Amino acid sequence: MKVFTSILMLILFSFFSKAEDRYEVKSPDGLLIFNIRQESRNSQKAFYYSVNYKGKEVIKESLLDLQFDNYLSERAMALKADTQKRWFGNLKITGVRTIAKDTTWKPVVGENAAIRDRYNALSISTVKEDNAMYLMNIEVRVYNEGVGFRFFFPENEKGTYYRVVSENTEFTLPDGTKAWHAEWAQAPYQLLPLKNWRHESERPLTLELPNNLFVCLAEAKMVDYSRTKFKLSEAKPNTIVTSIHDPADLISPFATPWRVIMVAEKASRLIENNEILLNLNDPSRISDESWIKPGKIIRVMKQTTRDALQNIDFAAERKLQYVLFDWKWYGPAFSFSSDATKVAIPDFDLPKIISYAKDKGIGVWLYVNQQALLAQSDSLFSIYKDWGIKGVKFGFVVNGSHRWTNWLQGAFKKAADNQMMVNVHDDWRPTGEQRTWPNLMTSEGIRGNEEMPDATSNTVLPFTRMIAGAGDYTICYYDSRIKTSHAHQLALAVVYYSPLQTLYWYDTPDKYQGEPEIEFFDKVPTTWDETKVLGGRPGEYVSTARRNGEDWFLGTITNNEKRTVKVSLDFLPKGKKYTATIYADDPSVQTRTKVGVTEMSVTNKTVLDVKLAASGGHAMWIRLKE
Repeated sequence: MKVFTSILMLILFSFFSKAEDRYEVKSPDGLLIFNIRQESRNSQKAFYYSVNYKGKEVIKESLLDLQFDNYLSERAMALKADTQKRWFGNLKITGVRTIAKDTTWKPVVGENAAIRDRYNALSISTVKEDNAMYLMNIEVRVYNEGVGFRFFFPENEKGTYYRVVSENTEFTLPDGTKAWHAEWAQAPYQLLPLKNWRHESERPLTLELPNNLFVCLAEAKMVDYSRTKFKLSEAKPNTIVTSIHDPADLISPFATPWRVIMVAEKASRLIENNEILLNLNDPSRISDESWIKPGKIIRVMKQTTRDALQNIDFAAERKLQYVLFDWKWYGPAFSFSSDATKVAIPDFDLPKIISYAKDKGIGVWLYVNQQALLAQSDSLFSIYKDWGIKGVKFGFVVNGSHRWTNWLQGAFKKAADNQMMVNVHDDWRPTGEQRTWPNLMTSEGIRGNEEMPDATSNTVLPFTRMIAGAGDYTICYYDSRIKTSHAHQLALAVVYYSPLQTLYWYDTPDKYQGEPEIEFFDKVPTTWDETKVLGGRPGEYVSTARRNGEDWFLGTITNNEKRTVKVSLDFLPKGKKYTATIYADDPSVQTRTKVGVTEMSVTNKTVLDVKLAASGGHAMWIRLKE
């Protein structure tokens, strides 16, 4: 025991240091440093923090702050009489605790088969000097990938009630920082300086710093709280401030969501490091996860029995796992009078369809709008389980407020209790709760092919929206409205992670005319043992390789401009020979899709010059030689 204690103290000393009321925590690799201190200014105490990476400024001195209904924020203090007090203004530090953690856990589905959860942590306990029943801890975790911090309010015997009306935590960045700004979850992105924003920005918020670092501000474990976006400070230049949707009414114990600052020297590393958001969430609450099955899904465009059976046949032939019946099958979706347990359209024999699909090895998903979910979810999922339904697509989910956050979390649990997988659509984005509820397979909150974005938009998404987790982009293929090449669409199935991957969104089975490259969609999995982002920059290009078993799949896409990208296959095991099937844009191919299919032998020493047409793409399937 003495030996263990000595080792633990040595470890703690290596990442933690204190000077008066200043505390420093280092990442396990020692490169990322989080500093926090309590300081009195204008007779009011406050907490300030900063973040550095390899000696470079990431976050300059910034305020940590919450505003409650009976206390003022620091900005409000400046506008009010000195008799008004900030909640943080008279906190007394009563204790400091540090810990180091290094564990590994395995997700049901994911971008990697195992996820390492390694960090150094600091918890500062405080009490209000004018009322000892109010307790608060500032909790900090420093990973190699970034920093997470939050406010935790311990339980006390009086069950203290709190109303958080705003959260004014600051992120002051180096002068010259630019942000990939989107006004809402499905909005287009713009690279903007930290000034003159018209509206708040959605999260995650990816930043390009003048010192060549890439930073992403994100939110994790946003449960029992109100959603945060980001706004510019009115008082401080180059400063972003958290902005919650509406007040959150809470009773201790509770914690605010984690505020996350991811840091990387390359934009591609931000994508690889997004598992920090999962690590900041609770482990799975589902004891039996065997029914959670990833797969590819096609939407049935014409909802008749005949078309449904044709789509099921197509799904079975094309190695898909699911079909979706979308929008209005049970009546007007926005009406509370519609009953989501009854078919309301003609010539739609749902029991026959479900039975036929089961015989073909295809699962059925149903779309249900929030009105029916709100009115019927206490019984709806159990009825669907009896029918043999595998998952529910939640439609037009109202989100942002404390109320609707709690409702959605409850819906995940109700679905899980009935072995029902979930896909949340419209403006909602995840914050890592896929770890807690692995039946949450994917979600929208993305400018996908419903809106037919251009290729440049597609090259921004991996570095922004996709950091939040699985995104249902609704990949198309044959629709004439797509603004990219067909090889670009193929590559998206690898570039965009979604364990429930929607393919052929606007297509019908008759559109397929034997195009040989479709075998890539047939072969590509939706969950992975290993993921590597080989290179890229937001708005320009991205190249991603993912492994499932011994097979690798690689997708590379460019923006609206043509370019040549060097792609090294050095991630392949040494000493092994592979066959690579390449699917690339080729105007000489005599098909309407203009995608050529070629094969070549490759090893881990192979370096490819991938030539990408404007708005083009390049996909590869790599397997061991037989």
